[in-house]
Amino acid sequence: MTETFYEVLRRQGITRRSFLKFCSLTATSLGLSAAAMPRIAEALENKPRTPVLWLHGLECTCCSESFIRSAHPLTKDVVLSMLSLDYDDTLMAAAGHQAEAIIERVKEKYKGNYIVAVEGNPPLNEDGMFCIQGGRPFIDKLKETCADAKAVIAWGSCASYGCVQAARPNPTRATPINKVITGKPIINVPGCPPIAEVMTGVVTYMLTFDRIPELDRQGRPKMFYGQRIHDKCYRRGHFDAGQFVEAWDDDSAKKGYCLYKMGCKGPTTYNACSSMRWNGGISWPVQSGHGCIGCSEDGFWDKGSFYDRVTGIHQFGIEANADTIGGAVAIGTGAAIAAHAAMTALHSIKNRYATTPAEHKGDQA
Repeated sequence: MTETFYEVLRRQGITRRSFLKFCSLTATSLGLSAAAMPRIAEALENKPRTPVLWLHGLECTCCSESFIRSAHPLTKDVVLSMLSLDYDDTLMAAAGHQAEAIIERVKEKYKGNYIVAVEGNPPLNEDGMFCIQGGRPFIDKLKETCADAKAVIAWGSCASYGCVQAARPNPTRATPINKVITGKPIINVPGCPPIAEVMTGVVTYMLTFDRIPELDRQGRPKMFYGQRIHDKCYRRGHFDAGQFVEAWDDDSAKKGYCLYKMGCKGPTTYNACSSMRWNGGISWPVQSGHGCIGCSEDGFWDKGSFYDRVTGIHQFGIEANADTIGGAVAIGTGAAIAAHAAMTALHSIKNRYATTPAEHKGDQA
C-alpha cells in the first residue's frame, strides 16, 4: 500500500502544526480561501500518493528545470511526499531495461489510477523515427503509457501546442499531445517553460481534490491562465496614460514605461507571470525590462518577430487600440492645457472689470 503524504511527513519527523501550516500555504498558492485548508489536510492525510509517470519527447528539459525550482510548495515536498514519481528518465537513477520495466509495473499495479506527465511532443513523420526511446518511436511509448492513465498533464508549450519543434515548415511533424491522445482528460500547462509554482500547483490540486481543475477553451487551468498578463502588469498605468518605451534604453525605458511598442505581447497572453512572477516571486521578464513574448499562447513561434507590435487588438474594450492611445492622450492633454489657459485669461479679465463704477470710469478715462 502506498503511503499517504501525511504518513511520509510524520516518518520524517514533521509535526502536526507544521503540516497544517503547509496545508494553509498550499491553499494560498492555489488561490483558494482559508475554508479549503481542512479539505487539503484531509486529502493529504488519507489519500495514498498518486503514481506519476513523467515522459520526455521532443523538448529541451526547461519544464523540468522550472519544476525543480518551485518554492510554494517546495518541489521536494511534491516529488518526495505528495506524489510517487515512479518514472522520470531525467531525474531517476535507473536506466535502460530497469527504467522501462518501471512503466510496465506501474501500468499493471495502478491501472486507471496513475497520472502521465508529458514534457515535449512526439514527431509523426517517418513513422516517429525522429524521436526514439528504448529502441522504439516515442509516439508508441506515449500511446501505450497513456492508455490506462487517469489523466494526462501536458507540460509546457511543446506538449500543449507543439512549440518551436512544430514551427513552419515542421519537417518532423511534431504534434501536440491532445492531437494523438484521445479519450483521456488532458490538462495543458503551457509556457516556455511554465512557472514552477503553476506546475506544482496543478499537481497539488489534482492530488488534493482528485479531479482536474476547471479548464479554459484551450485546456488550460483557469486558476492560472484566467487573466491576461496585461491585466495585472505593474506597467499598466503607463499604458493607460499613453506612456510607452520607444527605443531600448531610452529615457522612457529607464522610467519603467509600458513596453507595448517594443513588441510586448502581454495584452494577448493569458498566464500568471504578472501576479506570481518567477524565481520564487522575485521578478519576471517585463520587470527585467523585456516585453512578454506570449510563450503560453498557441503558435507564438510563427507570429513574426517577438519585437513586432501587436495591432488591431479588440480585447482592450474602452481602451480602443493601443497604437492610438498615445496620440489621443497627447491631443487630450494639449486641449486641456489650451482650455486651462483660456479659462485663466477669462478669469483675469473678469477680475479686472469686477470693480466699483467709479473705478471702472477711471479705467475708461
